[in-house]
Amino acid sequence: MKRITKLALMVGMVLVLGATLFAAGKKETAPAFPTKPIRLIVYTAPGGALDITARKFVEIAGKYTKATFVVENKAGAGGMVGWEYVLSQPADGYTLMAVTKTLIANLVATDSKIDPFSLDWIAFLVNDPECIITGKKNKVKTAQEIFADAKARPGQQIWVAPPGVDEVMTYKVWAKAGISGKYVPYDSGAQAMAAVIGGQAEVYVGNPADIQGKPDLMIAALSAAKRLPQFPDVPTFKELGLEGLDEESMWRGFAVKKGTPDSIIAWYDDLFAKVNQDPDWRQFFEKNGMELVHYKRDKFNEMIKNELQDFKTYLKK
Repeated sequence: MKRITKLALMVGMVLVLGATLFAAGKKETAPAFPTKPIRLIVYTAPGGALDITARKFVEIAGKYTKATFVVENKAGAGGMVGWEYVLSQPADGYTLMAVTKTLIANLVATDSKIDPFSLDWIAFLVNDPECIITGKKNKVKTAQEIFADAKARPGQQIWVAPPGVDEVMTYKVWAKAGISGKYVPYDSGAQAMAAVIGGQAEVYVGNPADIQGKPDLMIAALSAAKRLPQFPDVPTFKELGLEGLDEESMWRGFAVKKGTPDSIIAWYDDLFAKVNQDPDWRQFFEKNGMELVHYKRDKFNEMIKNELQDFKTYLKK
């Protein structure tokens, strides 16, 4: 009788232990991500380059995931409105932010108290080279003419661009070329380019795609290790003797709130990798000379540290 009781007790203990382990296993298994729509925050108004990039991402991502992305434009204060909104949301992966180099420039220029690493910068995808643009009908239009004229008239040339990334590029070119000029900020690239077309300025600093639909403008030089096949007649700064300007660009990518689980970031990594290799995605951007890459969080976060230092050097003089 005792043996039967003891056996029954052991069987009971095994059953209880099994049930406990099963329950624990169930607790540790999180629901598959995502289970609801993901909000994609764009810190600029609809229609701009970042907005177009975000919406193109949503379109292409639809080929590889059933996840629903909802683009929301939250413009204001140079991107700080959108950034603060993202920080007000849980770090659960359901709020994704489209980001650019300009966001870092604005953070530095405005002395914002936002911690740049309150975001986890998880995907650097589009690299849009910086370039200098001139008017085809203007007296000074090639890079050689620009530099020669600037040296003949120290501090007199007018270079235009919106403040931030392109402003810093202006200062870098001047330093490398040993020239000086007057930087005049404009609220928009369109206004600045109109000044060049109208002869009120010699140089506009921007990106190759800016000249689309503007037959009166030309690219005088651009930032790249070698000439781009899309613009075979445009010299690189290096060809012109300006070293150290091969990697200047306006990049675009994505970030999430710091603290987002690694498993969710891994889900995004997989999706970004698929989008980056998609032929429609690549054709859409590469036709305008943009480089498509996929830098993950470790490399991207390190790049942000360097960008911060760069902007502090040039914007806080």
